[in-house]
This record gives sequence, C-alpha cells and structure tokens, in this order.
Amino acid sequence: AQGFKSKRKATDTEEEDDQSEKKYRKCEKAGCSATYPVCFASASERCAKNGYTSRWYHLSCGEHFCNECFDHYYRSHKDGYETFASWKKVWTSNGKSEPSLKAFMADQQLPFWVQCTKPDCRKWRQLTKEIQLTPSLAATYRCGMKFNNIKCEGLDQCSQPEDLRVAEVTDSWWHSMLILPPLFKESPASPFLTAYYPDCVGMSPSGSPSNMSELRADHCRAVQPQSKSVGVRGMKYVNSYCLFPGLCPYFQPFYQPNECGKALCVRPDMMELDELYEFPEFSRDPTMYLALRNLILASWHKNCKELLTSQKCAMHIIVRGLVRVRCVQEMDRVLHFMIRKGLINTGVLAVKQPLLPERHSSRNIIIIGAGASGLAAARQLHNFGTQLVVLEARERIGGRVWDDTSLGVTVGRGAQIVNGCVNNPIALMCEQMGIKMHKLGERCDLFQEGGQVTDPAIDKRMEFHFNAILDVVSEWRKDKTQNQDTPLRGEKVQEVKKNFLQESGIQFTELEEKVLQFHLSNLEYACGSTLDQVSARSWDHNEFFAQFSGDHTLLTKGYSALLHKLAEGLDIRTKCPVQAIDYSGDVVKVTSSNGSQWKAQKVLVTVPLTLLQRNLIQFNPPLPERKLKAIHSLGAGIIEKIALQFPYRFWDKKIQGADYFGHIPPGTDKRGMFSVFYDLDPQQAVLMSVITGEAVPAVRDMEDKEVVDECMKVLRELFKEQEVPEPLHFFVTHWSKDMWSQMSYSFVKTGGSGEAYDILAEDVQGKVFFAGEATNRHFPQTVTGAYLSGVREASKMAAM
Repeated sequence: AQGFKSKRKATDTEEEDDQSEKKYRKCEKAGCSATYPVCFASASERCAKNGYTSRWYHLSCGEHFCNECFDHYYRSHKDGYETFASWKKVWTSNGKSEPSLKAFMADQQLPFWVQCTKPDCRKWRQLTKEIQLTPSLAATYRCGMKFNNIKCEGLDQCSQPEDLRVAEVTDSWWHSMLILPPLFKESPASPFLTAYYPDCVGMSPSGSPSNMSELRADHCRAVQPQSKSVGVRGMKYVNSYCLFPGLCPYFQPFYQPNECGKALCVRPDMMELDELYEFPEFSRDPTMYLALRNLILASWHKNCKELLTSQKCAMHIIVRGLVRVRCVQEMDRVLHFMIRKGLINTGVLAVKQPLLPERHSSRNIIIIGAGASGLAAARQLHNFGTQLVVLEARERIGGRVWDDTSLGVTVGRGAQIVNGCVNNPIALMCEQMGIKMHKLGERCDLFQEGGQVTDPAIDKRMEFHFNAILDVVSEWRKDKTQNQDTPLRGEKVQEVKKNFLQESGIQFTELEEKVLQFHLSNLEYACGSTLDQVSARSWDHNEFFAQFSGDHTLLTKGYSALLHKLAEGLDIRTKCPVQAIDYSGDVVKVTSSNGSQWKAQKVLVTVPLTLLQRNLIQFNPPLPERKLKAIHSLGAGIIEKIALQFPYRFWDKKIQGADYFGHIPPGTDKRGMFSVFYDLDPQQAVLMSVITGEAVPAVRDMEDKEVVDECMKVLRELFKEQEVPEPLHFFVTHWSKDMWSQMSYSFVKTGGSGEAYDILAEDVQGKVFFAGEATNRHFPQTVTGAYLSGVREASKMAAM
C-alpha cells in the first residue's frame, strides 16, 4: 500500500508540472462532455472547486467530485470517514449493491434538483446542499422560493436562465454516461416491496427500515425467477399488502419473492417482455425503469378512484442529482405506456381530457357489440381521446351479462360470479364504485334424493378419485399431438376409471358412483358442454397460465352495475345488428340490417363465437382460412339457469348459512339437472340453480312451468322431511335460443387447442380487430376475460 501511495505522489507531481499553465484537469471518463469539471461536494477544506485536482470522479456529465473530497470521506483519519462508515453500515444491511464512495456521494451528497411549478416557467433549479427535497416541496416549488427566512431580492426569479447542464440531460447519450442508476427514497412502492432488497427494485437502501433486512435476506437470497405458467391452486401467499390500512386486499400488483402463478402480477425486479420491447434502452440496466414503473403501480393501487398524473408521480421521485430531471422526463413515457396497456387509469374512471398524446387517439373506430369486451374497449379508447361508435344488436347493453331484479334480489341470468378476486379488474371496478362483493364460503353439502346429507368423507374421497382421473388424463396427453386427441368423456375418463378399478380391485359403492357423477357434472358446468364434445388434450388449456387467485365472490348487485358505469358518456346505438363488414378499401364500411352504413379506419368485432360460426356477419374479403379454422375448432358451450322466489326460507335449518348446496343425481341420465343450488341473499327467499351438460337439450323445448315443476320435484326430494312451498315467482333462461348469443361461453372441442383463442384474437390487415371471452386464451369463459380482451384490443389499436 505504501508503494502505491508513493507512486501516486510521483504521478501527481508530474501532472502538476504538466498542468502548471492551465491549472485544471479534464474528467478521465471517455466521452464526458465536462471540459472544466466542478466539484459539487465541497466537503474538504482543500476542495478543488473548479480548479485543479489530481483526479476527478465522474457521476454524470454534469456532476463530478474532486480527489480531495474523495479523501475526506474515504481515508480513515479524515473528518468525513465516520459519516461514510455509518452510511455504509446501513447500506450493506439493507441493500445488495456495492456501498462504494460514488454510491455514497450520489445517495447523500449530490444536491437535489426541482422544477418550478409555474406553468409558464417549468425551469429546473438546483437546491442548496442543506435543503432536503420532499414531495410537498416538489409539488409547490417556485423559482427563488425563500427558505429559512432568507430574503430573495430583486429580479423576477423565473427570468433567470436555466443551468446549461439541464438541457444535456434530455440527450440519449447523457443516460449512457451515468455511472450509477437512480435509487429513489421514500417511494410509494416501498411498503409493497419490503421483502425485496430495495436496490433490486429501484429504491435506496439508505432510506429503508433496517428491521426488514433479515426477512428480506431469507426471502431474496438467490431468488430464481419462477415460472409463471404454473396454475397454483389453494396456495397461501405471503401478503405484504396488509401494511396498508384501508388498501383493498385484492390489490396485489407485485409478486413477492418465491411466489408464482398470480394473474396480472409483475416482478418488481424485472422488466416484462412487452416493457423490454417498448423500452429497449433499459435492457442493460433496468433500474430507472423499474423505479418509475413500481412507483406508478403502487400510487395507482393506493388510490384508484382518481386519475394518476405525471405531476402526482413526479413529486414522489426523490433522488439526488441531475438524474432526477431525467427520471421526471421519462415518467411521461412510462405513464403513457402503462395507461395504454390498461394497467393504470382504467376501470370505470371517466376523464375530461384525453389520457394519451394525440398520435394515439385521432382514429375513428366502430365497435360491434356492447357486452363486457366491447364496453371495456370503448371506455379505454374514449378515455384515450378516440372518436368511436358502439353498435349493439339488442335493445339493451351487456350481452351475456343480463341482470334480473323481478324476484326482489339481483339474479344474473348470465354471469354473476367472480372467480378469483386478487388483481381482478372486476374487483378494481367494485372498489372504484364502492360496491361490496359477497365472498362465497367453501362449504357445499351434498344432498341425496331422499333428503340425506352425504358423509363429507365420501365426498372428499370421491373428489380425490375424480382429481386423480384428471391427473392421469394430464399425464396421458403429454406426448399426444392434436390429431391424437380424444373426447374427455366416453373415451378418456371412462377408460381411466375402468383401468383404475381393474388394477386397484376397488369397487365404488352406488353412492360413491353417484358422488363421482356430481363431480363430473361440475366439470360439465365449467366447460359449458357435455364431456363427449370436450378435448381431453386441451380442456384446461388456460391452467398453464397464471390464473386469478383469492376469494370467489358473488356480485350481489350484478355485473350490470359495472357495465352501465363503463357505458356512461359513450355513443352506443342499440337495435343496430351488423350484417356486413367491408374492409377491402382504405376505410372499413360497416352495414347494419336496417341499411344504415358507417365508415371508420378500424372496426372491433366483439360478437359471441356462435355468430361468427354461423356467418351472421358477411366479411369482405372473407376472413383468412386460418382464422375460420380456429373459429370452428372452439365449441360454443351452453348452461341455463333457473331462479325461484319462495314465501319463506324453507332450507335455512338444513344448510346452516352455507352459500350453496349440491344435489347428487339419482342416475347418470339426471346428471346436470339442478346440480347446485345457490342461496342468493340471506335476507330473501330466492334460490338459483344451473342446468348443464346433457340436461340442457332435455329442457330446451320444455315450457318454463315444466322446468320449474322438474326443479320442485328435486327440491322436494332433497327436503323430504318438511313441507316445501310452491314458488311465488320464477324465471328460466334460454341462452340457446337467444338470437344474439346462442351460447354461454366457449370451450376447446376435441381436436382443437388453446392456440385457437390466440388466432381468434389476431387482427386482420390492421383494420378488423377481435375481442370477447373466446379471444382470451388466458381467461376464457369469464366476464373478466372478456373485459381484459377489450382492454387488450384498445391498447393494440392505440399503439398502431
């Protein structure tokens, strides 16, 4: 070390001789534009200021510190050493990056920069060293603002020129010359991300509570990126979101370390593929991008009822040095990207000014169908500033969402349940509107005809066998091609069951066999079809993607409340069935059956799959062969519903507060005939049940009263020990005969694959776009999936 020092001295002297004329020294960093560096630190009495030093330390092209100030903190016999050492201790206990002296200077010594809030000024000013930047100061700062009673006399301070270094920050090369990435202090994201090293997610380790370091070390030591493709069922998540009193428990935008398989969740320490595609300049070091994105996401989830703006975000960017100027400039781009993607400023939010710059919004668009997907796209595009019209064939909006209040409570004739609420956009909209959802309990007693309650042990055992059968099917399909596919029922499930019974020597009792039939009917409910139509290879294709976790809930107010809010202020023309789309020219022409014609640059088709299968809309030119093939490889599933209002709650004593109860079919021929009954409101006497599988064609041509009589026979069997009153009112759905849907939701037919959903989602020539549950490979069959497909297409159209 001694030799190093003396050698250093010698070179210093040579340099001093060499520099005696000029008495200054350039920054050694290749490409640095600072000809005459100035030391920002002024820590040592011998600070070089703007004079000569033996070495300049480069932080950015406009920020350097001299060798004398370096020594002041770095050498153990100097006055600043203690300050550096105690900072280093905090940094290493919380962070993962090197606690270098450069990092100390950037984190503790650089001055803060702040922008004047006067709209006609907006100049950047450097604060003096002793002034700490806070969000409230950033939100109110004016040029020449007085601090500590120091008076500012004379000129209008805004007329003073801006520091020349600020203009350089905008240039792309400036960012590449930055030595250390910016790490934010007191970011709104920090309570969400306590289980991460702060510097891995864009935050400063010196600003973090050190008591989290042990938890973080356990969680994060060598956390490998986990595959998101595993659909984890029933997994208990570490929830760091409980740190927010008042935050909706369903808002969990960030993965916690070691956690996987949660829909619409991001890794706070990694860029997603679409982010890398949009912001390739951050691929080498994503820290600045992650710091901004995490701040934005956290701010939005803390208050989703108000528009999140650049100004609101910028005041929370607390970082020293000129890099703050760059972060505030980048904020706009990141914010616009996240708005376009529907990650923030979304849901039922209505806006006064367009959310995106004009280049994203000047287009004229026609949306066909005012269901969940059409309305989601329309709301997004309208908020982006796009001119659009929505054409709906029915007299009402909502499509397969249709709520009925005739029985004294809201009953969804179509959808009414939310499957998995964590990060679900439906939960977000409920939060925005102050709507409470009813969490569905897990208890579902199975009643046999005759009134007995089935022993839960039998139910559990048969559910285990049922899942084991499906596991064998999963194993079987691993090496099978699409051509080797077979139907789920008949060939596959029967064959697996038969083999199992032969090999194990187990015999199912008559009751066990019936309980197995109940579970099979549940599967037919999930697919919306008899199992002889469903692909054994791809029946659960979407489970390979992260699904929505958390509570299953009943929307007691119905989905319509959300859709009507989405529709507010939109130009929607009802009773306007579209019969032709001509996209052969520069503009797309849309013709309705009453002869009216509309023209637009783009059209979004959100009609149910059946209407595409039955060519209800004539496309010119015809749709590509690949798309037609995909359209016909998916099945149009159907379930029907029945709802009954009674004079009193005759089932109360037996079901003891459960949200639903099951009905064990007396034989395979009755499977799917009212297999589950939902108790829709503990204050009212209304039961709703479903008709699935082979029971659907059986009731298709029956009168409503006949269906009700069948249902009453079942209820009287299940509650044999008591008087079951006649219903006061009822309704039965007829989705299979509904002209504008003719289905409930899609499934993959034998010989098809999940890829068909992606092909259905492809646009044609950048003019005709498609949305709807049957275009969402990750979340088909749901209102959530339909909604998200609309958001996806709005994003696509705005990007083009």
